[in-house]
Amino acid sequence: MYDLETRKRTPALLDQGFSQNAVSRRTGISRAAIRSWRVRTEPLDRSAACPRCGDTPLAPQDPVAYSYLLGLYLGDGCISADRRGVYCLRIACADAWPGLIDACAAAVLKVRPTNKVCRVSRPGCQYVTCSSKHWPCFFPQHGPGKKHDREIVLEPWQRTVVDAHPWDFVRGLIHSDGCRITNWTTRRIGGALRRYEYPRYFFTNLSTDILALFTGALDLVGVEWKQANSRNISVARRASVALMDAHVGPKY
Repeated sequence: MYDLETRKRTPALLDQGFSQNAVSRRTGISRAAIRSWRVRTEPLDRSAACPRCGDTPLAPQDPVAYSYLLGLYLGDGCISADRRGVYCLRIACADAWPGLIDACAAAVLKVRPTNKVCRVSRPGCQYVTCSSKHWPCFFPQHGPGKKHDREIVLEPWQRTVVDAHPWDFVRGLIHSDGCRITNWTTRRIGGALRRYEYPRYFFTNLSTDILALFTGALDLVGVEWKQANSRNISVARRASVALMDAHVGPKY
């Protein structure tokens, strides 16, 4: 038998996106008990209309969260359909960045507040997942094959959102396929060779279209960048790194 406080706390963990297995490991409660409690709770209201499906399509309810989620999706996201025609959005997040996992789950919930957000553990990472019939409405870039093998172009309404919230888009792309590192080199000062360290940001992607979307957003916010090679964009100038630190920062 479990006390009332435990019965209240466990569904709250499920509502935060943790799977039944994860909650069982964390609390020591059997999965059978968790499953039975979940069945007794009222189902989520899934009747809310998709803002993109109406006669007059509307922008997402939370454009800031959407701009960030769009960056995550283009970097480490995929959409797949089941036999019922329901689509599952999956964003892969490394276990090394628990704050990023939380931010991703929060963004998905803000974009589809009436749908369940889950976290599925895999070796070295977690998939933040959410099922909805409307994910292709939100991400028309969805299609067969890998993103770098097909054209990736933003719809006009997506461009409007990104232009209004470019930093959130940049942050999503960096959180998915980017990093902040410390480079070093040597300089001769006063006749002595000394080590000199400096921070820089990298964004890596195989899709030239996604690289162009990233650099276009950097241009909007005044960040100077260079293309290090065919798949890497570098931000190394001090003022631009400072801007990135203020609005993006390292993964956490």
